[in-house]
Amino acid sequence: MLRRISALVLLVVILLWSSVGVWAQPGGGPVLVLEVDGVINPLTARYLDRSLQLAEQRGARLVVVMLDTPGGLDGSMREMVQSLLGAPVPTAVYVAPSGARAASAGMFITLAGDIAAMAPATNIGAASPVALGGEPGDTEIAKATSDAAALARSIAETRGRNADWAEQAVLESVSLTASEALDQGVIDIVADDLDALLRQIDGRTVTGAFGERELQIAGATVDRMPMNLGEQFIHVISNPNIAYILLSLGTLLLLAELAEPGLGLAGAGSVICFVIAFMALGSLPVNWAGIALLALGVALLVVGLLTDTEVVLGIGGLAAFVLGSLLLFSPFQVPSPAAPAVRVNPWLIGGVAAVIAAFTLIVLAAIVRASRLPPQSGAQRLVGLEGIALSDIDPSGQVRVDLETWSAVSVADGIQRGERVKVVGVSGVRLQVVPAETERVWEAAEET
Repeated sequence: MLRRISALVLLVVILLWSSVGVWAQPGGGPVLVLEVDGVINPLTARYLDRSLQLAEQRGARLVVVMLDTPGGLDGSMREMVQSLLGAPVPTAVYVAPSGARAASAGMFITLAGDIAAMAPATNIGAASPVALGGEPGDTEIAKATSDAAALARSIAETRGRNADWAEQAVLESVSLTASEALDQGVIDIVADDLDALLRQIDGRTVTGAFGERELQIAGATVDRMPMNLGEQFIHVISNPNIAYILLSLGTLLLLAELAEPGLGLAGAGSVICFVIAFMALGSLPVNWAGIALLALGVALLVVGLLTDTEVVLGIGGLAAFVLGSLLLFSPFQVPSPAAPAVRVNPWLIGGVAAVIAAFTLIVLAAIVRASRLPPQSGAQRLVGLEGIALSDIDPSGQVRVDLETWSAVSVADGIQRGERVKVVGVSGVRLQVVPAETERVWEAAEET
């Protein structure tokens, strides 16, 4: 029995070893397709790195990165460039579909692929650093430009592409269409779609960190590797408009919670919105002066809501919030050439400002209406109610009003025990009462 079990275990090990060997054979695996759409951020860098590691484990013949980006964070762009230059399997960066772009950070990433390709009606370039919110000195601009130009040139030289144009794209912020990029040696292929790209790649020889390899693509299984749900969620909220909506929604929910105290859905929703919003802002080029103005605006709105200065502080808070919104994605320093020209839609800012203003007016109207209502708590709520004298009140004694026993003082003639009384005021912790019949007489006299 022991021999049989040992033989069975040995057979299983041999089969597993054989299957792993076949799985990891270069050129025998699938073609993996990634999709990078939107701002380049730490998430996209991790997505690419994770996918390249998985591609190596699966023995992928090729990894195709379908790219459409306005740019992104400098650190994330450099991480992706390093991942592509040191990729363990051949890579192709494909700017697609038609209408897509590889601007700013996208240009560096495209140049870093073993194969650079574009679909018709796409463009690449425009990687010059431009100050969005201030006037930095010539030295700062020169440093940023020189650093970016050197990086672009070194990537292009490593991949055997047009290094002069790559440098020019940074120095002069020029762009090329797909056909122009092909003619100038910036890219290798123009392909209508993914199938056309794979047909053109088949048989090409590329050299990278994996060595020299001839790409045998024909007949390969094409597996798409989208981001997982968590990555997709974070990538979606990295849209500047969505990040701004989350900030605004968090503010409105905070004001709603303070207007109706008690940690409920509004309070919990406000915390969630702010946490998610700051997760998104970490992936975007943010002007912290804009964040400070937004925080000041929220603080003024809150203070106005909790005090009797609702109108004055509400106007000031709204002005600070709008100004912070306009500056939110406009850094005063020279941004990286990888950074996209992101901004919040002005119509969205106007809409949020209108909603906050309307909310403030609604709360103010509610406060005014509440001030005109009779008190709803404490001894003041008993004013106008009738009760029974529990003892002689001359001038003080006890009464029962609204099923409660209170000390009372008579503001009219003496009141005898068992006589009905009416509360006409409150003095400290004692009720001011008069005989109920006397109160009716007084009311009649006032009407007359």
